Amino acid sequence: MEHDPMSGPLIDESRWRGANLTAILGTSAVVAGALLLVGGWYGVSGESVVAYQLPYIASATVPGAALVIVGAVLLAPVLRGDATRHDSLDRLVELLTEPVPDDTAGGGGAAGGPDTVAAADSRLYAVPQGHHYHRAGCALVAGKPDAAPVDATARAERELEPCPVCRPDPPA
Repeated sequence: MEHDPMSGPLIDESRWRGANLTAILGTSAVVAGALLLVGGWYGVSGESVVAYQLPYIASATVPGAALVIVGAVLLAPVLRGDATRHDSLDRLVELLTEPVPDDTAGGGGAAGGPDTVAAADSRLYAVPQGHHYHRAGCALVAGKPDAAPVDATARAERELEPCPVCRPDPPA
C-alpha cells in the first residue's frame, strides 16, 4: 500500500511520543531506584546497631526496590519490542472489520452454499457436525462448502439450536 503524502503523517507521532515517554519514565525509575538502593546500603553498612539500620531500610532501600520494579514494568514492553503494540492492534481491527469481497459472481463456494445465496434468502443452514442452524449470511457458515440448507424436520431430528451470532428465527 503506497502512502499518500497529502493524507497526513506516515508515523503517528502521539504514539511514538507515548512509547518514548514510557521508556524515559521507566529508565528514570530504575536509575532513581538504584541510587536509593545504593544510598540505603551505604547507610546500613555504616551502622552496627540494627535499630539504627532500620531508618535506612525503610526510607531508602524499600522505596528504591519499588522504583526498580516499577521501572522494570514500564521498560518491559519497550525492551520486548512491544512498543508498537498499538499499531499491531490497529492492524488487527482493520483486518477484522474490512469488508469481505463478494464471490457470488466469481462462482466461489459450493453450489447452493450460503455464500452463493442472496442475503434475502429465508433458508437456514447448518454444517454436518454442527449444533446450531444459521441464516444464509451468517459469518459462522460463510465460506464453508459443507454447509447445507436444513428444514424444520432436520432441525428437530438433529436437535439444532439457533445460532447465537445471527439469531435466526425459524420460518413459520
